[in-house]
Amino acid sequence: MGLFDGVLGGIVGGAMASVVNGILEQHGGVQGVVNQFEQNGLGATVRSWVGTGANAPISPDDVHRAIGPELLQQLAAKTGMSVPELTQKLTQVLPQAVDHLTPGGTIPNA
Repeated sequence: MGLFDGVLGGIVGGAMASVVNGILEQHGGVQGVVNQFEQNGLGATVRSWVGTGANAPISPDDVHRAIGPELLQQLAAKTGMSVPELTQKLTQVLPQAVDHLTPGGTIPNA
């Protein structure tokens, strides 16, 4: 069980918590995920998830671009989902997860 699986499991479900945890681990935590999304032109979107207002939506194509095909393929294989199915689920799960992991609109240091 990964660092955030217990925290996220209650929000997004066990299998998707493992996927989100895998993304966090690959990018060095929440700050790394935020940086990755910003580098891929999705800064305003990911900052809305960190902030205290409404979470901006994200498309499956944007998830694919920000996370990258290699990591998505690995995570899809672990879950038994196709990459398109996984990216679709992540459009719902990632905003919730990042929002939950950044209480008060601040990114944790660890």
